[in-house]
Amino acid sequence: DVERRCGRTLMALREHLLKAIWHAFTALDVDQRGKVSKSQLKVLSHNLCTVMRIPHDPVALEEHFKDDDEGPVSNQGYMPYLNRFILDKVSDNFDRQDFNRMCWTLSSRKNLNLSRLIISNEDAFKTWCIFNFLSEDQYPLVIITEEIEYFLRKLTEAMGGSWVEERFEDYKLLLSSRQQSLSAWELIALVGSGHFSKGLDKQALSMGINEVYLELILDVLKQGYMMKKGHRRKNWNERWFVLRPDSMSYYVSEDLAEWKGDIFLDESSIVEPLQDKEGKKCLFIIRSSQKSFEISVSDKKKKQEWIQAIQTCLNRLRDGRPAPHHEAQQKRRQIRAKQQAEQEELELRMRELQVANEAKQQELEKMRQALEEAAADAAEEEQRRLQTQTELQDRYRTDLERERLVRQQIEEQVAQKSTELEQYLQRVRELEDMYRRLEEALEEERHARQDEEAVRRLQARLLEEEATKRAELEQIHLRQQHAISKTEAEKEQLEKERLAKENALQAAMEQLEHLEKERQGALEQYQTVMKKLETATNNTKSWKHKVAEHEGLLRLIGPGDKGQALITNWGPAAFSDMELSHREKQWQKMKTEKSQAQ
Repeated sequence: DVERRCGRTLMALREHLLKAIWHAFTALDVDQRGKVSKSQLKVLSHNLCTVMRIPHDPVALEEHFKDDDEGPVSNQGYMPYLNRFILDKVSDNFDRQDFNRMCWTLSSRKNLNLSRLIISNEDAFKTWCIFNFLSEDQYPLVIITEEIEYFLRKLTEAMGGSWVEERFEDYKLLLSSRQQSLSAWELIALVGSGHFSKGLDKQALSMGINEVYLELILDVLKQGYMMKKGHRRKNWNERWFVLRPDSMSYYVSEDLAEWKGDIFLDESSIVEPLQDKEGKKCLFIIRSSQKSFEISVSDKKKKQEWIQAIQTCLNRLRDGRPAPHHEAQQKRRQIRAKQQAEQEELELRMRELQVANEAKQQELEKMRQALEEAAADAAEEEQRRLQTQTELQDRYRTDLERERLVRQQIEEQVAQKSTELEQYLQRVRELEDMYRRLEEALEEERHARQDEEAVRRLQARLLEEEATKRAELEQIHLRQQHAISKTEAEKEQLEKERLAKENALQAAMEQLEHLEKERQGALEQYQTVMKKLETATNNTKSWKHKVAEHEGLLRLIGPGDKGQALITNWGPAAFSDMELSHREKQWQKMKTEKSQAQ
C-alpha cells in the first residue's frame, strides 16, 4: 500500500510539473510554430534542474540532439530529454512554489496584461496555479465548464458572497456559443474582470483567491490561532497553526514568516479531548509517534472543529485516501469519464437503432412492392372477371335476340298470344333489371371485402406499432429505475439526464396514446365496413332469391302442342294446363287475402 501510494504521489507530481513546463515551453515559442531554439531549451533545462535540485548535465542536451541540425526543437522532440534527464530524476524534496514561480515568470511575460484587471500579479499567479490543478490532462491545457463552476463557487464562498446561478448560466451559454473551455489566461481575465465578484472590493477578491489557493494548491485544510504547551518550559504560547493532510505546522504569526515546528501525522497518531487544567479550557491533545502536543482553543466550537478536522486527516491517512479536494477532483473526472462512456454507448445504440430502422424500412419497402404486385394481380384478375362477365352478357343478349326471333315467329303463327308475349317481354325486362341490381350488389360486396382487408392490415400494423412502443416504454422505464437506484451523489449529477429521460418517457406515452386512438378509429372503421359487408350480403341474397323466383315462372313459349285446346277469356289455346292451374291458385290466394283484409 505504501509503495502504491508513493507511486500515485509521484505520478501526480509528474503531471503537475509537466503542466507548468508546458506553459514555459509555449511562452518560449515566440513564432507559435511549436518549436523552440536549443539555446532557449538549455536555459530552461538549467533553470528546471536548479529549482528542482537536480544535477544538471549541460552536455546531455547536445548529446540527445546530436543527430539534428542547429534548428529549433519541437515539444515532442524535447519530451524524451525532459523525461530521461529531468523528470525521471525528480523527487519531492524541492519547493514547488519556486518551481511554479519560475514557470510563471517565463509564461506571464508573453501572455499576461494586468492593465485592465482588478487583481495583482500575485493573485494572477495563484489563479494560474489553480488552473494547472483543475485543468484536464490534455494538451493544449484548458479548463472545462464544470471545473470553472467549481472554482468560481469556491471563490465566491471564500469571499463571503452568494452564488448567483443565473449569472453563471448566462455566462455558460455565452461560453458554449464559442467553445466549451478556457485557457489559463482567459480564466485569469475572467477572474480579474470582476464579473463574478460584483459588489465586493479588490481586497475581498484577493483574500478569496488566496484562500482557494491555500486549499487547492498548498493543501491547507484548516488554519488559525491556538495556544500550545511547550515541551521544555511547559509554558503556553499562542501560535498560528496550519493543518495539512499529513502534518500540522505552527508559526509565530499568520504571515508565516517565522516557522516554529511541525506535528507529523501518521496512521498511529491520535487526537482526543482533555479535561480543563492549569487554568486552560477547551483542551485537546495530539499524540504522534514521537511527541504529544497539548493545545488549547478559545471556545468549545473551535475545539470540536479542530478535533474533527484532525481526525478526518488521520482517517484519510489510515484509509490511504488523498486530500478532500484531490479526491473530489478524481470523483468529478470519474463521473465525466463515466458520462462520456454512457454517451458513447448511447450513440452506438442510436447507430444500431438507425441501422435496424433502415433494415426495417427496406423490409417495409419490399412489403409495399409485394402489396403493389398483389394489387396488380388482383386488378388483372378483376379485369379477367369483367371480361368473362361481358362475354356472358353478350351470350345472354344473343340468347335474348334468339328468343325474340322465336317470339316473332310464334306471333306470326299464333296471333292470339300477342298479349302473352307482351307480359313475357315485361318479365324479361324485370329480370334484366334484377340482374343489373344483382351485379351492383356483388360489386358493393367486393368493395366491402377490400375495405375489410385494408382495415385488417391497418389494425395489424397499429397493434404491432403499439407493441413496439410498449416495449420501448418498458426499456425506458427500466433504465429510469436503474438510474434512480444509484447513489445520492450520482443523483445530483444525473438529475438533468433523468429529466431528459422523463421527457422522452412522456413523449413515448403521448405517442402510445395517439396510436391507441388510431387503433380505436381503425376498429370503428372496421365495424362500419363489416356492417356494409353484411348489408351487401343481405341485398345479394335478396336479389338472388327474387331472380330464382322469377326464373321459376319464366319459360319459353314454344309452338302449341297437339293436345286439346282450352278455351279461356283470352281465346282458344291461350294457356297450358299447368299455367292455368298456377293462375287459378294465385287468384284464390289474392281472393283470400282480400277477404281477410276486409
